[in-house]
Amino acid sequence: MKGMLSSLEIYLYRESVDFRKSINGLAAIIESDTDLPLVSGALFLFTKNSAIKIKVLCWRVPRTKG
Repeated sequence: MKGMLSSLEIYLYRESVDFRKSINGLAAIIESDTDLPLVSGALFLFTKNSAIKIKVLCWRVPRTKG
């Protein structure tokens, strides 16, 4: 449970995004428009023209046992 209490970085992508984009499309936006690493475990928030709906992208690298 202690791992869930760690701080989390949240980034809002300020430009409007087409919500038909897949996870890979949203990841490509982050990689091309920012210098933020996708695998940081941060949350990336996207909105449409109206800010009623949001999409959230969180990309994590699985931990290996050992």
